[in-house]
Amino acid sequence: MDIGNIRTDYQLKVLEEKDVKSNPFDMFQIWWEDAVKSQIEEVNAITLATVDANNLPDARIVLLKDYDKEGFHFFTNYESQKGKELAVNPNAALVFFWKELQRQIRIIGKVVKTTPEESDQYFHSRPLGSQIGAWCSPQSSVIASRAILEHNQEKYSLEFGKNIPRPDNWGGYKVIPFQFEFWQGRHSRLHDRFKYILKEGVWQVDRLAP
Repeated sequence: MDIGNIRTDYQLKVLEEKDVKSNPFDMFQIWWEDAVKSQIEEVNAITLATVDANNLPDARIVLLKDYDKEGFHFFTNYESQKGKELAVNPNAALVFFWKELQRQIRIIGKVVKTTPEESDQYFHSRPLGSQIGAWCSPQSSVIASRAILEHNQEKYSLEFGKNIPRPDNWGGYKVIPFQFEFWQGRHSRLHDRFKYILKEGVWQVDRLAP
């Protein structure tokens, strides 16, 4: 297979000025509802990009678990690699890519921890196995073998039963955007792109060249 010849000519949808909302959260809501209706598998999967103490970029897939008019929520171990990076540099980028709709959303924002109450509420909504998993794994740390995870799983299952507390080192983050970009794939790579930047409390929106 010639990798250079792998391509898709996007012709599914358009994004015109008349379709662009003045507030990017309203725009996100429309595209999110379209994606959910399209029954995209793991529609809430997003790339989270961070920067470490040496200014090296890092990225991974996480799952969006909530959003509101202020920001986008995900949950993780605060002592994980991404948690450590966010402690050093509390800025991050998110990327949604819904290939079925030929759409991408890019978000850059400031990251803050959610409240303990919000973290508790989400933690206790998870399956019991996932709750135990948060205790079992010293996320991103080197371990000698999988047997350590299995030992911890048995240990904490016996210790907690079905009443599993949230670990202190596990909880939520909220990405509070100051920049959005909405991308709609178009024919011949002449894509539609609109960028929002928050300036003095007001969202400025411009069309970008593809």
